Amino acid sequence: MTPVLVSVLMWTLVAVLLILRRRRADRSIAYSAVTIAVAMTLNIDAAYIWVDGILGGTNVATLLADLALMVGIFFLGRGVAKATRGATRIVRIALGRALLAIALVGVAASFALIDRGSTTTTFMLDLGAQPAAAAYSIIQFAYDGVIMIAMAATAAQQIGLSRGSNRLPAVSLLIGSVSGFVLSIEIITMDLAHVAGNLELMFGLSAAYDPLFLSTFVFLCLGLAGQPALRWARARSRARATRGFVDRVTPIWERANRVRPGLSQFGEGLGAEDAETQLHRQVVEIRDAVIDPRVTFELSDGERVVVDEAEAHLIGSGAGTGGGEVSPRPARPRPAQ
Repeated sequence: MTPVLVSVLMWTLVAVLLILRRRRADRSIAYSAVTIAVAMTLNIDAAYIWVDGILGGTNVATLLADLALMVGIFFLGRGVAKATRGATRIVRIALGRALLAIALVGVAASFALIDRGSTTTTFMLDLGAQPAAAAYSIIQFAYDGVIMIAMAATAAQQIGLSRGSNRLPAVSLLIGSVSGFVLSIEIITMDLAHVAGNLELMFGLSAAYDPLFLSTFVFLCLGLAGQPALRWARARSRARATRGFVDRVTPIWERANRVRPGLSQFGEGLGAEDAETQLHRQVVEIRDAVIDPRVTFELSDGERVVVDEAEAHLIGSGAGTGGGEVSPRPARPRPAQ
């Protein structure tokens, strides 16, 4: 049941990323989600049996799923690292293409040496006593463990650089990465126990496999989806705040427009997508009316507060942005031309 849950989780993440990150230049996270989703889908018994039957019924689908998982984790680590500046040299080496290439070659070579027999949905349980099968699994999960440690270091750095709710995705990534590392160590220990004939230890450790596997992917998915979700939520919140400021500033702007000749009629016919630009122009034109010696235009104390808050919002420090405190003398927008 766990592979089905994780597969559904990963394809849901793919959909979320396609919606919320469609304009992002870096595609590493999207590539990671797709390849890991494919790998998890191949772990579902029905899908595995069907695909492996097409490939000849010799468990080649296991190799495809595991290679896809390794490539997906590679892109995952790269994507997470790109979100944080100043990655250490060790982290860059761990997330490099050279280590991935070495691991892929090692996995493929050891897989070729396994006496695989016919299709089985319990590949390592049936064949893990073979040294080649143990090497196959150990190489794969040693690589996965290295990536998880690098991701955990990156996530910890992100936590230190973030504030408030921005820390939540990084905390989820840290928990998922640590869970993934512990899972890798557990699987490697199970592989060694199996090849050594210590089945009691192997089956004893296997009880922790499903909880660790599920925890790893749940927290990684929450962390990956959380970052674009927070950006989307902040953008929506800012858009609502901008429209609110436009509603409050427009009457002041209309009064200024009546006394100062030559002001633009910029507010007419604007769509909702132009609210930020509209607010900027209105604030500039109100300020210009105040300082224009040719006209008499003054702001009341209440109006001055509204205009100051709108300016603070435009430069990103107003309450409407979820940022810091409103500055008493915010930077003035560039005058209208």
